[in-house]
Amino acid sequence: MSDLDFYAHVATSCDVFGTGIGSSPAAWEATVGPDYLDDPSKGTLRRDYGLVELSFSNTEGPMSCFGISVQVHRLIHGLSVPASLAGEYGEFAPRARFADMQVAIQALGYTVEPDDLSGHVHRYRVPRSGARIFVINDPDPYGDGDHDVDDQEVHQAGDVWALSVSPAWWRAAQGTARRFQ
Repeated sequence: MSDLDFYAHVATSCDVFGTGIGSSPAAWEATVGPDYLDDPSKGTLRRDYGLVELSFSNTEGPMSCFGISVQVHRLIHGLSVPASLAGEYGEFAPRARFADMQVAIQALGYTVEPDDLSGHVHRYRVPRSGARIFVINDPDPYGDGDHDVDDQEVHQAGDVWALSVSPAWWRAAQGTARRFQ
C-alpha cells in the first residue's frame, strides 16, 4: 500500500482504519496511537497527530469526533507520520499531487468533482462520501515573486493541501449513498 492509498481511503470511506465521525477520543487513540497533542477548549477538543487532525465535541452527549482532516501540506516540512499509518501504508511522500490522488480515488470507483474553483486554493468533493480535497492553485498568492516553480521542496500548483470530512458533508453523502443502493 502507499500514501496515495491512504488518501484515497480517507476520501472515499471517511475513516482511518474504521474509526470516523462519531468515534470517541479513546477509539481514535486505539486506532492511530498515543502520540498526539490535545488542544482542549470549552466543549471541544482538537487532537493533532501531525498528518491527521481531529475535532471532537461533547455538545450532543459524550465527546465524539465531528471533523477529520488530513493535513498533507505539513509533510513537506518533514513532519513524521503516525507509526500506525506508516506501518500500514509505508513511507509518505513530502507532497501529494491532486492528479495522482484523483486517479487513486477513481480506481476505487468514486468520482471527484469541482466544488469551488475560486481563490488560491481550489476545493473538490467526492460526492458519494462527502469528503473535500483542497488543492493549491496559486503557490504565490501574495505575488511576492519569490516562489520558485522548479523547487520541488516547496508547494506547487496542483499539490494537495488537505483532505477534510465534516459531519454535514458526511451525513449528506450518506443520504445520497443510500439512494444509490
